[in-house]
Amino acid sequence: MMNEKLSNPQKTIEIIKKYDFAFQKKYGQNFLIDAHVLDKIIAAAEIGPDDFVLEVGPGIGTLTQYLAESAREVATVEIDTHLIPILEETLQDYHNVTIINEDILKVDIAKLAEEKNGGKPIKVVANLPYYITTPIIMGLFESHVPIDNITVMVQKEVAERMQVGPGTKDYGALSLAVQFYAEPYLAANVPPNCFIPRPKVGSAVIRLTKYKEQPVHVKDEKFMFKLIRASFNQRRKTLQNGLNNSPELNISKEQAAKALEKMGLPAAVRGEKLTLEQFAQLSDLLS
Repeated sequence: MMNEKLSNPQKTIEIIKKYDFAFQKKYGQNFLIDAHVLDKIIAAAEIGPDDFVLEVGPGIGTLTQYLAESAREVATVEIDTHLIPILEETLQDYHNVTIINEDILKVDIAKLAEEKNGGKPIKVVANLPYYITTPIIMGLFESHVPIDNITVMVQKEVAERMQVGPGTKDYGALSLAVQFYAEPYLAANVPPNCFIPRPKVGSAVIRLTKYKEQPVHVKDEKFMFKLIRASFNQRRKTLQNGLNNSPELNISKEQAAKALEKMGLPAAVRGEKLTLEQFAQLSDLLS
């Protein structure tokens, strides 16, 4: 007999009380209590019976239950030791779930994909605390782990930032980084009342489908991302100044000016005006 699902708010409250669980601000813990949103996440991630899913930050296991019912196998990574006994209870009926008590940034995901999925691309699903969204997503992409897609619940403005283009105020290093590796698709907006405790801001579910063939090529990926970071670190400054001021780079204003001129761009151009292709071109000229 299956226990009642955690998407029922009463069940969530009961578990939190039973374990006297204290929410940790440092882990950005907000637990989903909306079955409709959970179904949307499963649909967005396109999870089917052959899939191995890596979940980041399961909380008390609300989404994990849904993932376990849809996927062949789930490995869920939770950093908060206090949640492990809760997960052991809420997931006891699901025999295709492995709980890993670890910081996701320290997990060898390539090895996990090899062991659990024969090295084939895995699907990643996460409800991430906002401050760690970028390092986790970038870590997954930059390490070139075999990934099919990453479906994440993030702060609404972060989701918007991931999908905008040049010239908009939200456009920045995150937009470029995500779009270099993947195609973003906004699957759902999620209001604060879908969580316990309620976050102060709206959230969104965004799916990032990794490109099989990257549309933009660059000689030195790491160098390009240093350029991108430098040009957005001081948004008010021209691109030349941003590059010249960056401690990560050793580029003179003259070098920057020459490269921009070759590209037919004005000397006073700002980073936010350049497309991903232009950053790749600039990187190849300067590296």
